[in-house]
Amino acid sequence: MEQLSALHRLTEAVRNAGADIAPTYQEYIQLAFAITTDCGEAGRQDFLTLCSFSPKYDPRAADKLFSNALKNGHNNVHIGTAFHLAEVCGIKVQSEIPHGWGTLGTQSSHSSSASHTRTREEDVSAHEEENLLDSSPLSPLPTFDEHTHWPYPLERIVSYGTSRAQCDVLLLGTVTVLGASMGRHVRCAYGGKMISPCLQTFITALPASGKGVLSLVRLLVEPLHDEIRKQVAESMASYRREKAKYETLGKERAKTEPPVIPPNKMFLISGNNTGTGILQNLMDSDGTGLICENEADTISTAIGSEYGHWSDTMRKAFDHDGLSYNRRTDREYREVKKSYLAVLLSGTPAQVKPLIPSAENGLFSRQVFYYMPAIHYWQNQFDRNDNNLEEIFTALGMEWKEKQKAIVMNGLFTLRLTDGQKEEFNRLFSSLFVRSGLTNGDEMSSSVARLAINICRIMEVVAMLRALEHEEIADSPNVSPDPNTAPDNLKDHIVSLWNLIITPDDFHAVLSLAESLYRHTTHILSFLPATEVTSRGNADRDALVQCMEKKFTRAEFIKKAEEIGIKPGTASTWLKRLQKHGLVESVDGNGTYQKP
Repeated sequence: MEQLSALHRLTEAVRNAGADIAPTYQEYIQLAFAITTDCGEAGRQDFLTLCSFSPKYDPRAADKLFSNALKNGHNNVHIGTAFHLAEVCGIKVQSEIPHGWGTLGTQSSHSSSASHTRTREEDVSAHEEENLLDSSPLSPLPTFDEHTHWPYPLERIVSYGTSRAQCDVLLLGTVTVLGASMGRHVRCAYGGKMISPCLQTFITALPASGKGVLSLVRLLVEPLHDEIRKQVAESMASYRREKAKYETLGKERAKTEPPVIPPNKMFLISGNNTGTGILQNLMDSDGTGLICENEADTISTAIGSEYGHWSDTMRKAFDHDGLSYNRRTDREYREVKKSYLAVLLSGTPAQVKPLIPSAENGLFSRQVFYYMPAIHYWQNQFDRNDNNLEEIFTALGMEWKEKQKAIVMNGLFTLRLTDGQKEEFNRLFSSLFVRSGLTNGDEMSSSVARLAINICRIMEVVAMLRALEHEEIADSPNVSPDPNTAPDNLKDHIVSLWNLIITPDDFHAVLSLAESLYRHTTHILSFLPATEVTSRGNADRDALVQCMEKKFTRAEFIKKAEEIGIKPGTASTWLKRLQKHGLVESVDGNGTYQKP
């Protein structure tokens, strides 16, 4: 093949020069498209060799990129692009590029140095980007405020993180599992419904990012699960004894009710399950449970074709709706009136889509997302004072078991925000809602609406933990009997309904999470197939706008963009779109803008 022979000569020339001909993302992608279009699988080794001179070279990632380019590549990008990239680096191959195979489908012309560097939005669809590119945003996503003083045990648990992102993940993971164990015993009025602290949290993590700490968080609630399973084992043993007696009755069995098999209760529901299996587990456990998996593909592989069941269950559980199913084999109908399912998952960016195939199906907007960047430097693993974190978290789990029992014994706690807190809450989310709608359309607007619910849920957990810092919950200044409690009950200290308040510091600490979680969710949105969103630049664009002053010039905007790795042409296009959507306004028509 003439094109393949030319590619071999090009590769040899680049090898001799030791040049990095694809130093940026755009050139890296275009090189893959150019070779796969004209040389197919036969060009794989040449592509890997050409990429190997980059300091960022990752053979596995490059191999995967080439495979995806074979499947999803642009047929209008040809081998001439590879020759052009080499020529830009000063490498001229002593042979003609095969006639008709120019850059980006043009005849063999190198007159335009920009012909091979079109923006991501023009050259790569969102679907292809999800498969082909490094998932990191150009500018780092925000982390939570490291100076926040969280209630016990959150403060202690967060301290075991070795990076800001790992601290954040420990915080979100702990809030999720502890909130799940509070279940129906803690609530807050929102949107005309009572919502409990049952979160659905998805930690998206690159390899070697430190997400393994989530396995420690699970230990916090294993004692609760173990106690429930112990009770189930005792009930099953009793059932078997009764069943054996029943079987010996002979004709008398007709006059005796057979023993009923006890429900198979649990708190931790296995992710290696089916949609129907999850429903059954929830039915047996009165609608309460937690799915906690370190690898999201455990669930996506297990549920397989039953995805619809999984999606429906998750959407209903978010709103504490009832769940039901009918077994055709024995015509058994089962239901629970309220569901309190929480989920804590982690996985790579590639594992998001198998579980949440589209931003439109409702699961996306219900998740609390956090994106963990990869760690690019070696971390000393001997600086933890030889602590056995598994033992520490297991001990914390035993402590929590007693605390959770105290919550259950005391009754029902309802979080009540003050009028000032409600006003501040509405002000923040009103601004975020408008901003998200202008930037990303309805996909992110629904996420912001449900992020508000999840922030309320986090407030419930934090407020309850703060109250538990007192030896007796009733002694906490953050807890008071419901005003409708009968005087005689108050006199006898028989109170089952409590009002719960959140301190101003805790309120602001939780509310401050909203901006960061919004930005992380915006970035995760780029991993899903495009609907209204057509580019992956949303998180980067948002970050760029947020770091600008209230009033700025076009030159300042372009300069700041270049500092975080955004090309001037792309930044200029973004500025026009931002102005069109009302996210920035022109002040004088001469290049000065302001944020409205």
